[in-house]
Amino acid sequence: MTDAASNVELVHLTDGHSSLLLSSDGGMPQLVHWGAPLGDVDDRLLRAVERPVPRGGLDVDPPLGLVAEASVGWFGTPGVEGHRADGGDFAPQFRIDSTESTPTTARFELTDASASLGMSIAVTLHPSGVATFAVSLVNNGASAYALEALRLSLPVPAQAAELLTVGGRWTNEFLQTRTPWIANCLTIENRRGHTSHERVGAVFAGTPGFAEHRGEVWAAHIGWSGNYEIVCDGVTDARRVLHLGELLAAGEVELAPGERYDMPVVYVAYSAEGLNAVSNRFHAYLRDRPNHPSTARPVLLNTWEAVYFDHDFQTFAELADRAAECGVERFVVDDGWFHGRRSDTAGLGDWWVDPDVWPDGLTPLIDHVRGLGMQFGIWVEPEMVNPDSDLYRTHPDWTLVDERYPAVLARNQLVLDLGRDEVRDHVFGLLDALLRDHDIAYVKWDMNRALVAATSGRRAGVHRQTLGVYELFDRVRAAHPDVELETCSSGGGRVDFGILERTDRAWTSDSIDALDRQHIQQGFSLLFPPELMGSHIGSPVTHTTGRRHGLGLRASAAMFGSMGIEWNLLKASDQDRAALADIIATHKRLRPLLHGGVVVRLDHPDPNVMAHGVVAPDRAHAVVECTRLRSGPSLHTAPLRIVGLDPARFYDIRIIPLGEVNRDWGARRQPAWPEHGLQVSGQQLASLGFSVPVLLPETSVLLELTARD
Repeated sequence: MTDAASNVELVHLTDGHSSLLLSSDGGMPQLVHWGAPLGDVDDRLLRAVERPVPRGGLDVDPPLGLVAEASVGWFGTPGVEGHRADGGDFAPQFRIDSTESTPTTARFELTDASASLGMSIAVTLHPSGVATFAVSLVNNGASAYALEALRLSLPVPAQAAELLTVGGRWTNEFLQTRTPWIANCLTIENRRGHTSHERVGAVFAGTPGFAEHRGEVWAAHIGWSGNYEIVCDGVTDARRVLHLGELLAAGEVELAPGERYDMPVVYVAYSAEGLNAVSNRFHAYLRDRPNHPSTARPVLLNTWEAVYFDHDFQTFAELADRAAECGVERFVVDDGWFHGRRSDTAGLGDWWVDPDVWPDGLTPLIDHVRGLGMQFGIWVEPEMVNPDSDLYRTHPDWTLVDERYPAVLARNQLVLDLGRDEVRDHVFGLLDALLRDHDIAYVKWDMNRALVAATSGRRAGVHRQTLGVYELFDRVRAAHPDVELETCSSGGGRVDFGILERTDRAWTSDSIDALDRQHIQQGFSLLFPPELMGSHIGSPVTHTTGRRHGLGLRASAAMFGSMGIEWNLLKASDQDRAALADIIATHKRLRPLLHGGVVVRLDHPDPNVMAHGVVAPDRAHAVVECTRLRSGPSLHTAPLRIVGLDPARFYDIRIIPLGEVNRDWGARRQPAWPEHGLQVSGQQLASLGFSVPVLLPETSVLLELTARD
């Protein structure tokens, strides 16, 4: 709407749960409000929030546009950084050419005639409650424009005085860190060339002490699988701003006349009811996509931690037999099947079956697996090459290195330059032949190293590489639409909304230590729903940590995700395999709920206890896991309060046995309910809770709640 008196154009997007109010006086649109619903709005609201101009500064209150402009007096992080060859046009100022809007969409076309630049900004409020921002910059000039940064700026209210960020390291991803947000900047930068284990491209700003189901939360995620930056700017003029964009290296993007740069899409969500509601909006957005997995997530067995590089038909056939007996639905051959691959020092790039190991090819094994009623999957790492490979010996120039300097290897490998058409064509040809010639239903697509000074034609190459990776994924999917693809990067090093547009599953972490997974999977769930989360039951002794855990704890940690097995079942006892079969059967029974319900992370007063669950959309059914991670200050565990249920209905609660049916979690005498059942209302569970029998460290209990009609 346009107010004739003020000549200010307002665009109000709302879904009943949140509002986005944008305004413009003919210049760069501003985000006036992002948060709780506003009801009907007009220019009177703008008068209510108009700020005075204080002494000691500019004679105007600098406007903060969606793409912040230094040219109007904004002293914070600028939205556009770039220049012509002579250094000009470094501080553009845009004017609106046109605006199109509906109740849930807005599109702004802008130009800076003096700088010969054009810009498009598209804002969409989706049914899930997630809003997306897409920004493009076009060079309308006669000379090249060197673009150094294009950032979206999202103001949040001053009461958002606490920040939650997510990151960690290899085998310990998705950990949460809280930071007070005062008048300073907190910057999240990723320079590793892939999404990275260390820093997830997301930030959650909230009112102090915001929790899972308490407090206001404003969340933003940049859906990009390359380098990115998020600047949380607590400027000194009572504004708090999130700036998000791709982190470009010097000279990485130069726009020729008429050329356009598309910034990675930014996804935002707001909640007045804590983190759970924000996560549920992100989950609903992903589930609403037309390419979201719609079939039951098969329970798989991956061979890596079972056999590593020791490949032979007989061992794999026997392992497949044991897997099928346990109810496994997909058998995945991991690293070691292709030409020259007897260790991690050779073979990457030569994606054809090694005849020395598989003299009859993979077809006999695939036929055996398919005959057992299972799908067949395979591991590849097509973005990488070993110097000891036929591909590298033929094309050493196809790597992302500056040949003037010594190449930096990681895991004995280099990165192929997928920004080049001929390299992508070659890799696609090998993958296409592999999938065309074999009955393969699933590809575990790995990416096992960071990009070091990634150089393509003497220029920085991460931007082109990321687009090339996307194009290769898209091309494989178009040619083989029935093949499911998993994103893996030494675990959770490449999980974001950009790569998930092209994949069906994410390998969450190379650590399947059941204790580590509690924190890892909790952080993962902030953005991503459980059906996309690869979560495996490992062997009794964890490969990455050396810790020993019982089957019950290992199974409960894997129950909520896309379940898999990473265990040499040929060495498992008959009792363990029988217990595993029961666990898999339980997972299959609960799978529609686990992968289609509402995720609920539960606040607990004891930091040594973690609890979470999934509630059916109709609130008639729920599954909850409660785990004691370590010893605490008390011999007791505080009552567990469960939110998200129907307060008026009563629920039967029972313990689901997993593996060892252990009724002794460290108590001399347990409460009566584990043996005799429990019926409690949803209101009572949320207000009073109930006592769970989890007392010993490193133990877990899985609870099923069913509404009584």
